[in-house]
Amino acid sequence: MTPSSMSAWKGRSAACVGAVAVALALAMLAARTGEQEGARAARPEASDDKRWQTVAPGRVEPASGTIKVAAPVMGVIAQVIVKVNDKVFAGEPLVRLVDAEARARLAAAEAQVAFRLQARNEESAPVPAAPAVRAAPAARAARPAPQRGEAVVADVDKAAPRRRAEDAVADADKAVMEAQTALDLAAVERRAGAASDAALEAARAALARAQDRQRQQKAELRRIEAAPGTPLPNFVDGQVNVARAEAAAAAAAIERLTIRAPISGTVLQVNAKPGELAAPTNAQPLLIIGDISALRVRAELDERDVGEVKLGQSAVIRADAFRGREFAGKVSFIAPIVEPGRISARGQRNVTDVDVIEVLVDVAQPDPLAVGMKVDVYFQPDGR
Repeated sequence: MTPSSMSAWKGRSAACVGAVAVALALAMLAARTGEQEGARAARPEASDDKRWQTVAPGRVEPASGTIKVAAPVMGVIAQVIVKVNDKVFAGEPLVRLVDAEARARLAAAEAQVAFRLQARNEESAPVPAAPAVRAAPAARAARPAPQRGEAVVADVDKAAPRRRAEDAVADADKAVMEAQTALDLAAVERRAGAASDAALEAARAALARAQDRQRQQKAELRRIEAAPGTPLPNFVDGQVNVARAEAAAAAAAIERLTIRAPISGTVLQVNAKPGELAAPTNAQPLLIIGDISALRVRAELDERDVGEVKLGQSAVIRADAFRGREFAGKVSFIAPIVEPGRISARGQRNVTDVDVIEVLVDVAQPDPLAVGMKVDVYFQPDGR
């Protein structure tokens, strides 16, 4: 091969390589453009698209949202009280963690309170008066002025109302704790069929009365403390108050080991099992609860269509599970922030790169839609 033919061959090879590189670049650009438009093209479109302003995919959820219940502290699960589909009321116990150590600390704190109270009461007990002896006028005139101990007795007398109010508050706190324990027991027994609804209501009423009494006693203590002339707590009073605070902290630690329903609703999912370790950092919640008495759809509206939707606008919901049926709805909320989409469009399995705005649509007659069901929301033009 001559030098001239070699140079021509190299030139043609370079031209071919350049052409291939340009073709690959164009193909990649076209593929990327197709991916970006794919989510919009893949959105569900109605055959009668002239009826709709826009369409968005969504999922059905309770009107309360799905409440994921986690353990507030780390502990071993001792008892799972509820199961899926159980109806629960706000404050009802759902899961109990092992509490033997916490109850031992509470018993020690209560014993310390009793010891400090005894010391306080002994110090403030009145000293028996000596037999009266009639003294001569000169002796009475020479009697010394009241000593410091007598002034202390006078201060103790003034502090008596405050101490009685503090004791009343402590008794009211204990009564509330006992009423809450009785209500929890009634709820567990009713769920097991060992107690009636009337017993549960009686326990709930008893707790309400105890809480009212607690509020009254605390208000009375604040009034006495603010009254002029009420002395500040002395050393033994302070020891009692510290012991009571430690007992209250121990009781609060026990309360955190009972995981309660944050709202009234239905148990949708239970992931807890006795013997497992529960922690606030667990990826999976112990339970999921929601108020399914009313349902809504959380739809993801393409940000380019946000101007098409307004609060109060009517919408129609369709689900693949119920072909041919339409469910009426109304827009109740439009999020003020644009976020990446989390609900994949129809026929797609991966999260798209289209930014969306969340729109909540209340469903008028949700039956037979189920929580978590994937649906499509068709937003009607104004006036329809």
